[in-house]
Amino acid sequence: MNTIAFIGLGHMGGPMAANLAKAGHAVRGFDLSPASLDLARASGVSTAGSVAEVVSGADLVITMLPAGTHVLAVWQELVAIVPSGTLLIDCSTIDMDSARKAHALAEAHACPALDAPVSGGTGGASAGTLTFMVGGDAAVFAGARPVFEAMGKKIIHCGDASAGQAAKICNNMILGISMIAVGEAFVLGERLGLSHQALFDVASVSSGQCWSLTTYCPVPGPVPTSPANHAYQPGFAAALMLKDLKLSQAAAEDTGALTPLGAKAALLYQLFSDEGFGAQDFSSIINMLRDKSVVVAE
Repeated sequence: MNTIAFIGLGHMGGPMAANLAKAGHAVRGFDLSPASLDLARASGVSTAGSVAEVVSGADLVITMLPAGTHVLAVWQELVAIVPSGTLLIDCSTIDMDSARKAHALAEAHACPALDAPVSGGTGGASAGTLTFMVGGDAAVFAGARPVFEAMGKKIIHCGDASAGQAAKICNNMILGISMIAVGEAFVLGERLGLSHQALFDVASVSSGQCWSLTTYCPVPGPVPTSPANHAYQPGFAAALMLKDLKLSQAAAEDTGALTPLGAKAALLYQLFSDEGFGAQDFSSIINMLRDKSVVVAE
């Protein structure tokens, strides 16, 4: 078992650290939020008062932070204090440039590194069923696999440094687009007099099937566990979907990729968040489509 320092104990990081502790790892966590530290201690994670304290004696360090600027700031501090050879893993979803810079920082200080963003939301973090998309050296990935397996069900090596971030950005662009498409279909079905259940029963076994429909259906009824049945309390907030869509569009601009549907999805989620719904689950965008509360220019 490993001694693990976990930095970032929020809605995702807290449950992930707790699952590592449940698996028998010695986990020490750090977060700027006293409430997050309290929850971590209640779930079996010891806590520290600083980055320097949390990494003392750690075999590996995991970060789960809001954005690339936070990751780079923390990693710059990390590489100055951890011994060479300490494995650094970032599970945040960040921009490609920051991911590459984080790997470069680690390499310059002889620390192996992996970028390993996740999919599965807060439910997956709590249940230990996350999907990890990992970028970095294959041998380093193989050695770290048992750590990922304590937090997730699917662990996929996507390629070299920053490939995990690339996979996450592309995956979530698909997710954002597909949720809007599913929402549009249900709104149209309502206007045509079609019941939610009838449309679900057809589309879920036909060519329209997708995760946004079969697992996360945006209307109450067909999928009891979806946020639509729980007042759209977020498993994955609309503001986070907007963040990821913005990352996809930044990457598209940098590479010259044409992503017109990704761009339109980003615009819709921006408008939805601007209307004050960023804290709701991203599937609740169906309500904006149904209410026709915004007109999107062609």
